[in-house]
Amino acid sequence: MSSFISYFINGISLGSVYAIIALGYTMVYGIAKMLNFAHGDIIMVGGFTTYVITSSMGMSPAVGILSAVVVCTVLGVAIERIAYKPLRGASSLSVLITAIGVSYFLQNAALIIFGADTKSFQSVINVPALTFGDGAVTVSGVTIVTVLSCIVILILLTTFINRTKTGQAMLAVSEDKGAATLMGINVNRTIAVTFAIGSALAAIAGVLLCSAYPTLSSTTGAMPGIKAFVAAVFGGIGSIPGAMIGGIVLGVIENLSKAYISSQLSDAIVFSVLIIVLLVKPTGLMGKQIQEKV
Repeated sequence: MSSFISYFINGISLGSVYAIIALGYTMVYGIAKMLNFAHGDIIMVGGFTTYVITSSMGMSPAVGILSAVVVCTVLGVAIERIAYKPLRGASSLSVLITAIGVSYFLQNAALIIFGADTKSFQSVINVPALTFGDGAVTVSGVTIVTVLSCIVILILLTTFINRTKTGQAMLAVSEDKGAATLMGINVNRTIAVTFAIGSALAAIAGVLLCSAYPTLSSTTGAMPGIKAFVAAVFGGIGSIPGAMIGGIVLGVIENLSKAYISSQLSDAIVFSVLIIVLLVKPTGLMGKQIQEKV
């Protein structure tokens, strides 16, 4: 029983990372109606930024995390401005191909700068572990910080969207860009802010992911990015609570699958669950049913 609880808690921790990444996916899709597949590689950029600041320069973890957030935020806005903004009126296929191109560009840039060797990432989270049941269950400090970070981010993001003018502008743009423009909302600025927030969240997720699994390479963000996208679709892409629920459920399923079924089949099980959910509920767990008028 204690081992099951440990696997379950670790699954929640991993799912919290997926949830934070998925929030960026779901925000960009909900507002800009595009899938930013370069989002996973921004996680890698955040990890490398923290690695350089803390390991190479010897600065404090707080400076490393803050630097990662700043670098990824600027990078996200630059990607939106250079790669996606010119394609605002283009087809979805063109945007998708561009997103894949940006993803490979970031991966290969990291490969050239940092090399092909996998780096050892020193955790920037120094929080003592908690022990329950006379040592039967131990919750690591990284797990505690990851879960709490996910909850705080969800609360802050929900408050920001519902209580601020920029957040209300995001909701308006997500409903109807044309009507939002007529109401005086700067659509391009709103989309840029969305990319900035999503990229900042990716930086935090990158630091948490690399602290829990202390390795770093040019492809570090690739698979977590895909799984976070799955989590966003699973929960209902465009829904912030859905992204969080989808991420946590996905993390728990993956961890329990590795523990009790097969570590090699865990990814296949995760994607199979997604297929089953979409067959039963095509909009995801918390997605809205959209009715089109003809």
